[in-house]
Amino acid sequence: MIRVLAVSFAALAAAAAPAFAADAPLDVETTVVAPSDGVQPDWRVTLKATGVVGPEFEGARDYSVTGYPGLSIRRPGQPWKFGAPDDGFGFALFDSAMFQIGPVARIKSKRDSSDERRIRGVHDVDWAVEPGVFVEFYPTTNTRIRGELRHGVGGHDGFVGDIAADWIERFGAFTVSAGPRLSLGDSDFMNEYFGVTTRDALRNGRLSRYKADGGIKSVGAAAAVTYDWTPNWSTTAFGAYNRLVGDAADSPIVRRLKSKDQFTVGLGVAYTFDFNW
Repeated sequence: MIRVLAVSFAALAAAAAPAFAADAPLDVETTVVAPSDGVQPDWRVTLKATGVVGPEFEGARDYSVTGYPGLSIRRPGQPWKFGAPDDGFGFALFDSAMFQIGPVARIKSKRDSSDERRIRGVHDVDWAVEPGVFVEFYPTTNTRIRGELRHGVGGHDGFVGDIAADWIERFGAFTVSAGPRLSLGDSDFMNEYFGVTTRDALRNGRLSRYKADGGIKSVGAAAAVTYDWTPNWSTTAFGAYNRLVGDAADSPIVRRLKSKDQFTVGLGVAYTFDFNW
């Protein structure tokens, strides 16, 4: 499974690299808050609050409303960079006009089988933190390709990966984006969320034992619209659709819940300010 993720990331890099030299860098970002003493600020900080309506857990049939904070930190004066609502939280250790790389993390919600009558008896999964690394390419001024490779801590201990491509357009105060999504997981991850143990099958009585192999977990698309009310405040509305495929879709859990199709919608607010260390 790790080899599959590595090959996918290598293909991503190879496809994007030839276009770099032919395109000019993105516009340099303007200062959000002009320093009164004329000193360039050390950092540009963005605080975010987002509300989301989505599946209660991976492969769930029922939906719930959740909220989470967000934070991004970058150097002022760097070229403007796009951020999709479904990106993991991270910051760039290397940042150029067409390339970024740095640490990333996500939080994965728990699964309580007692919340879904049809899969009661299946093992629960605790909350998980997924630290890892992200890579971004801007092959053109309107195109971003991003890959994330992460490892679970807590609820699962598998490797997971996400690959996203976005077409980005800016219309005055509006920024519009849309593009495809691909998610992968190794056998440890897939078995934790989609596998059915012998004990699970006995306790549930209607699900058969199932072992999931690693591979592509889902394919889909996401879109977002951001409006900048002021240089400091912005609002983002977004939506995503993902369809479970492969061993995830064949899981007795997913078949029992009839939940191959997963939808997400949300609304976020962000505040950006300059900060001197």
